[in-house]
Parts: sequence; C-alpha cells; structure tokens
Amino acid sequence: MIRHALEQGAREMGLEISEESLQAFELFADQLKKWNRKINLTAIISDDEIAVKHIIDALMFAGCVRDNERVLDIGSGAGVPAIPLKIVKPSVPVTSVDAVGKKILFQRHVARLLKFDGFEAIHGRVEELCGTRGHGFDLITSRAFSRLEQFVGLAAPLLAGTGRLIAMKGPGVADEIKADEERLAALGFEIVSVTPYRLPLSKGERNLIEIIPRKAA
Repeated sequence: MIRHALEQGAREMGLEISEESLQAFELFADQLKKWNRKINLTAIISDDEIAVKHIIDALMFAGCVRDNERVLDIGSGAGVPAIPLKIVKPSVPVTSVDAVGKKILFQRHVARLLKFDGFEAIHGRVEELCGTRGHGFDLITSRAFSRLEQFVGLAAPLLAGTGRLIAMKGPGVADEIKADEERLAALGFEIVSVTPYRLPLSKGERNLIEIIPRKAA
C-alpha cells in the first residue's frame, strides 16, 4: 500500500523514485508504524499520509539540496525530512537534532537498518550544538518547528558563512512572512524565495522558504 501511494504521489509531483529508494521507504514506513504502536512518534499513521505528508513532502525539500552541502534538520521528530533526504541523497552528510529521546532512538534504529553512512541523530536541544558545531552546516532546515524568527535565531550560530536556511511550512505562511520579515532583517537575514506546492492525493498545501544572510552594504 505504501508503495502504491508513493508511486502515485511521485507521478503527480513529477518526481522519480528508484527501486532501491522505494524499498528503503517501505522499510522506514513499516518501522514507523511498528514503533508508533508502542511509542508516540507521529500522528500521521496511515500509508497514504506517511507516503505523502512525510516522504513526498521531504522529497520536495531534498530537491533543493546540493550534493556538497552539510545538512542539519532541527526538531526532526521521527526523522523527517532527514531520513528521506538521506535515502535519496546518500552522499550528503545529514545531522538531525530533537529534544525527545525516543524519536532520536527511532532515527538511529532506522539508520542502522538502512546502513546509513554520514548520518547523525543527536538527542538534545539545538542551542546545545552551538558550542561544538558552530558554523558547521551549509543548509539548515526545520519542518513546522517554530516561527521563522525563532528558527533563524536558533539556526544562525550553526550556519556556515555562505550557508542558507530552508523552512518547511504549511498554508497561510504569507501572514507569518509579513509579520517576521523585519525581525529577520534585524537578525541579519532575508527571504530570497518562497516556493508553494500542493501535496498529491489532496493532502494539503506546503511552502519552502529559503532564507540567507543579508549581504553587507
């Protein structure tokens, strides 16, 4: 069932998913459902919703990731977008951080099963990374983690000088952008693009918001 939903969703979005990746996604979804019966990892539990709201949504983000970028996923939860990104771009170094230990244990379990190389799941608060990983990431993302202002404030000390941020947001983001744009400028950042898209199977609207450090005048 998960495979059918993935294949249908990918066709609607114009995405190509290899057989190897499909098998990895099936394993990820199977483990997510098994763990979720005992541990609350996510409210998204049906095959269609896992395929679209977790995996296809993460693949839209993955399409923005460059091959040489070191990626950090803040508030990664059950590993989205970190795990789907690693499945389709195995050479990209991916780090995820979440304050809920059971979610990080799940991510590490899946990473072992899929034999990920260059994947790190960290249990802790993102603020705690600043001392050891300052300016260590080329691309930092979060999915519906916080307001833009808070996301940028947390991510800024971890971002490499030429790096960028991509916030994954749901519908109605225009009001948030309008409210936070001046605050982002005060933090030294600016929004350079907003990419809206509709998830397949009528699963809702999403936006990818790219934010970069403002160039000095």
